[in-house]
Amino acid sequence: MTKKVIAFDLDDTLAVTKSPISDQMGQILVRLLEHYDVCIISGGKFEQFEKQVVDRLEAPVHILNRLHLMPTCGTRYYRYDELDKKWRLQYAEDLTVAEKKRIEDVTEKVAREAGLWPTKPYGDVIEDRGSQISISFLGQLAPAEKKYEWAAKHSEDRLRVRDQIAEQISEFEVRAGGSTTIDITRLGIDKAYGMKKLCEAIDISKDEVLFVGDKLDEGGNDYPVKAMGIDTIAVKRWEDTILVLEGVLGVTHSDR
Repeated sequence: MTKKVIAFDLDDTLAVTKSPISDQMGQILVRLLEHYDVCIISGGKFEQFEKQVVDRLEAPVHILNRLHLMPTCGTRYYRYDELDKKWRLQYAEDLTVAEKKRIEDVTEKVAREAGLWPTKPYGDVIEDRGSQISISFLGQLAPAEKKYEWAAKHSEDRLRVRDQIAEQISEFEVRAGGSTTIDITRLGIDKAYGMKKLCEAIDISKDEVLFVGDKLDEGGNDYPVKAMGIDTIAVKRWEDTILVLEGVLGVTHSDR
């Protein structure tokens, strides 16, 4: 079936973690928007999407409404309003104050007991993203190179802590996201949830979606999209995604 939407993870799929997309990526995304709806779904908050992607796009206003932004793993959904020239929130699955406190208390306790709580973090360790609580084992503002270095040493430790947190707050969804983070939302809300909401919003089937991500293996935060039956392409870094998109545009369109 012909694809109508190309969907992406953000960090390490479209850009270096927490960094703006490259000029090359910005240009190819604009080309893509001329032919497809494009969705970006990731654990970051909306302001991070603006910094990493939106502010880097030199796109005509008339195609921005084909860009679908789903921060915090699809717990929020934004569309561009051409008339007001603003991004409008379509829905939000926000956590309550009590839910946030329970998550934060358990998360900090488990991380400290595991010896993974940072002594000199780069910014806040736990971040309230409204519809998601995220813990970063280096701090939310850690440089990309520090994150990759930490991940290489502690990937198994992070998964172990994720499992321990999930056991204690089984009423929530607990996922390993990014390179150094754990993301927590309401149960049943993950990237597959976001993809289902997108399909409903623009009236398409999952067969009309292609998803590109770097964590499609079982246990990764992109895996739920694959498990729901959407066609996927696995990448390891943003340069791989450029090659994928050049292939998509080259095979299906003559404007290369």
